[in-house]
Amino acid sequence: MTCHSPIETPGASSTPNGFVPREEEDEIARWLLRPCFPSDAEILLIAGFDAFDRLLHLERIDGDGSGRCAISPHRWRSTIHAKPAQVIMAHNHISGIARPSDVDLATTREAARGLALPGIVLADHMIFTAAGHFSFWRAGLL
Repeated sequence: MTCHSPIETPGASSTPNGFVPREEEDEIARWLLRPCFPSDAEILLIAGFDAFDRLLHLERIDGDGSGRCAISPHRWRSTIHAKPAQVIMAHNHISGIARPSDVDLATTREAARGLALPGIVLADHMIFTAAGHFSFWRAGLL
């Protein structure tokens, strides 16, 4: 059993552990991922990188209008076919709230387990807002 610290504790700051302000984002977040997110619709990205951090594959999945993005099996096959060493998942919350939902947490755990079967590491799952992004890796949730 894995024990994770809560993302936030009662009385804590409104900024969740794992939040990266926009001005402190690294190059991948700032130049590769952030420009892909519109402000009016939820989008999910799956980016596959080789062992030298070179981009091999970028999969864009549009939301279904309900604010959710479903990742179909053919999207995972396409990503795995590119033979990445690691994958970064990223999506935006148009609400402006950079906290992961229960669905986000479950999807991340499921993706990490599924990617591990062919030896691929889920390096991070990021949730973007206008103010910055939440990083599952920085929050210790991967």
